[in-house]
Amino acid sequence: MSASRRSGTTDELGPDEPERDGADGRDGADGSDLLAALLDGMDAALCAFDADGVVTHWNREAERILGWSAEEAVGKRGLAGWAVRSADAEEVEERLLSAMHAPGRQVHEFALLTKDGGRVLVRTQSAAVRGPDGKPAGVYCAFSEVHAQIDLERSIALSEALFEDAGWGVVLVDVDLRPAVVNAHAARALGTGRTSVLGRPLGELLSQGVEELESALQHVLAEGAPPAPAEVWVSVRTPEGERRRCWRSGFLRLASPLAEEPVPLGVGWLFQDVTEFKQNEQEASLLRFRTQQLHRAARAAAECEDPAEAATVHLDFALAGFADHALIDRVAGGALTDPEAEGPVRLVRVAATPSGAPGPSRLAGPAGLPVRYPEGHPALQCVERTGALRASAGAASAERAREWALARQWPPDAVHALCAVLRSRGRTLGVVTFLRGAGRSAFERSDAVYAEDVAVRIATALDVVDLLDLADPPAGG
Repeated sequence: MSASRRSGTTDELGPDEPERDGADGRDGADGSDLLAALLDGMDAALCAFDADGVVTHWNREAERILGWSAEEAVGKRGLAGWAVRSADAEEVEERLLSAMHAPGRQVHEFALLTKDGGRVLVRTQSAAVRGPDGKPAGVYCAFSEVHAQIDLERSIALSEALFEDAGWGVVLVDVDLRPAVVNAHAARALGTGRTSVLGRPLGELLSQGVEELESALQHVLAEGAPPAPAEVWVSVRTPEGERRRCWRSGFLRLASPLAEEPVPLGVGWLFQDVTEFKQNEQEASLLRFRTQQLHRAARAAAECEDPAEAATVHLDFALAGFADHALIDRVAGGALTDPEAEGPVRLVRVAATPSGAPGPSRLAGPAGLPVRYPEGHPALQCVERTGALRASAGAASAERAREWALARQWPPDAVHALCAVLRSRGRTLGVVTFLRGAGRSAFERSDAVYAEDVAVRIATALDVVDLLDLADPPAGG
């Protein structure tokens, strides 16, 4: 039997329709079949009553929830004794049928009985059905289990909260890897508005990290969500310039709930900006490493009989992860107490790392010839200022950078330099210079602090050399 009541007359819940294409009623039957198919295909349970409270329609979802079939339900007057407890029936039917005389839809919650005697709390939406004359002819009632409705409302509320109030970025990316929905937090992180970002390739928003991010999105589309969040470093294009950021990202594959087989709709991408945390973590890790290097260098230098060799030990330990080359230059003619009052300064090479291949620092020979540093050289400025000094070839071409390094008597692959003055007992002994190649970033202020720590240890070792020379003057002196 159909979910709707069939008879030789027009259904009470619909207007009278003229006969079509003959008197055999075949088209009318087709219309009833279509109506029954539509009702049975609904996701919501539906029942209808005529003006006297008789059940006229009952679909498959209503049967699934309550267990009563259409054959058992259609034609019953009211719900008392079978779908509602007799004690509650009057109130329930009154609330349902009151929709005939009320504008719009009415929403109610009450308990219905299942065929096996159980009770189900449902939420109903009821509205009037009007006849050809515009007068109420009955009521239709769509209902669903309250927990299912609450789950749906929670899902909708969660989606709205994520895209309005969330404290982290939320982006829905379509299968073409383009943003389809962006919340306010994500738009601010991307340096643009919520609507202007939609449909644009990620490469227009990010200058670095695009390949890694798109690879992650493609993996999620193909394989599903990864087991843990991933940290992605990106550079965001903004009107103020590029910003380097670290985003801790989680990914979810989105599939259509309406398809029989999962159809990918895109990827849900949630992220938090953890740049400050990662930078602090990196700085702390770097500080621990450098402190350990200073400690190891001090222990190794303590075993050196020659204080000049101890100076090179400090230099070699400092190079690890810090620079590619290093030089130690001493002031010619002895230490300076006041560089400005002493006149022009000349420097003599004491030790240097090999420029061709990696290896330990080597002490220079005893010739003591001054290094041909031109006027204004960073090492000379460092002595004059008695402080650290940074220099860089900047964004020059490879050829110009090579010329820049050779003009300063440095290895040809040097691009960034950091000079730290060697001072001990209130005197300037010389300069230690650290050099980096093009594969490294320029020296920063924190690097200068570390270089000064190393310089203090090297200066102490070189000062011991002077003290030994004074205690043991050369023969015939």
